[in-house]
This record gives sequence, structure tokens and C-alpha cells, in this order.
Amino acid sequence: MAAVLPAVVEQLLSEMAAAVQENARSTGLRLKFLFGSSATQALDLVDRQSITLISSPSGRHAYQVLGSSGKTYTCLASCHYCSCPAFAFSVLRKSDSILCKHLLAVYLSQVMRTCQQLSVSDKQLTDILLMEKKQEA
Repeated sequence: MAAVLPAVVEQLLSEMAAAVQENARSTGLRLKFLFGSSATQALDLVDRQSITLISSPSGRHAYQVLGSSGKTYTCLASCHYCSCPAFAFSVLRKSDSILCKHLLAVYLSQVMRTCQQLSVSDKQLTDILLMEKKQEA
């Protein structure tokens, strides 16, 4: 079952990419059905342009999302990870949700091509990721 959920999410995101190009309105209803209130919150983060793609010359990248509380969370879309407490609790521990609102916002911003872009050195990206780890501890 665990392998099916990412496939469902990937399929929905592919459909959303096509829907954005066609200006389809039913996508919002499907998002709400699949992700509940997180869908509305994630769309709000996208509307506020709260998602930044941070990339380095080596090709590594991470996303930072400025949450509604003002705290910045680091998301790694390649492995479906977010540093927020909701991800740790609702997604990993309880399996109540597929994604947190921050990670969903990252995926939506990718589809809608609304990510802010920031290029940093490899060392700066490493420092960003290590700082996040220190804040969690």
C-alpha cells in the first residue's frame, strides 16, 4: 500500500500539470478530496509565493517553504520529506496524511511553475541543510 500512495500523488500532480495548461477547475475539488484542508493551506502558500527552490552548482537542490507561522521549513521533494512537525507526526508517525501542506505546496509550485529561485554554492546549501538539522535537535 505504501508504494501505491506516491503513485497516486504523482498521477494527481501529472493531471494537475495538464489541468493548469487547460485551466480546468475540477482539479481543486480533487485536491480537496485527497488532501483535505491541507490543499487549501498549500494553495495559500503557493499564492503567497512562499516556496523557494535552492539549487547549487553540483545539481543538488532543496526547497524552503515559509510557513504560515513565519517559520521556514526545508523540503526535499526527491524523497518526499519536510522538516515540519506535522510531517513527522501526521505523515510518518500516524500515517493520517499523505503529505504535509508544505510539501504539497512544493509539488503544486513545481506544477504551476511559481517557485522562487535561489542559486547558492554547494557549501551554502550544505550549511542550510545542517542549520535545519541543528534547529530540529
